[in-house]
Amino acid sequence: MTTKSGERIAELTTARCVLRPVRFDDAERLHRLWSSPGVRRYLWDGAEIPFTRTMAAIDQSERLFAERNYGLWCVWSIDSSELAGFGGLWPFRDPPDIELVYGVAEPLWGAGYATEIARAVVGYCFDELDMLAVNASTDTGNLASVRVLEKVGFTFVRQDIVGGVHTLFYELKG
Repeated sequence: MTTKSGERIAELTTARCVLRPVRFDDAERLHRLWSSPGVRRYLWDGAEIPFTRTMAAIDQSERLFAERNYGLWCVWSIDSSELAGFGGLWPFRDPPDIELVYGVAEPLWGAGYATEIARAVVGYCFDELDMLAVNASTDTGNLASVRVLEKVGFTFVRQDIVGGVHTLFYELKG
């Protein structure tokens, strides 16, 4: 994938994964991941999203990569052809706040993949995008995500209720 200016969008690698910008041929696998009960609990507040929502997110991600050099990456395990998770920068709320987002397939929970994904995306933010800070948020009940953010070095900024959901906000300065 390339940007409008012809620059190639980064494929990120970690010790166990390859992160590749999401594509339309990833839609079925990504939708299955986003529809799994554990992932959708916090990503979609428990709602089962239609396949068209996944397609719209992929379309938006491609536009974001073309315009801003960020979006969503699918995360593939080096040892398998299975989708291990996703990560990226995404606009949340209105007006949009650009924040770190990540998720891992349920069979891989607790094995450090979320931290690995978050570190890869944050590294891209600082090294390639020259960002001064990266923001993130999570539901107060998502203790696993809180632990990931803390391991990566994020600092708690504030707590608020957003759309009826108690939300914790974090920041990591470069």
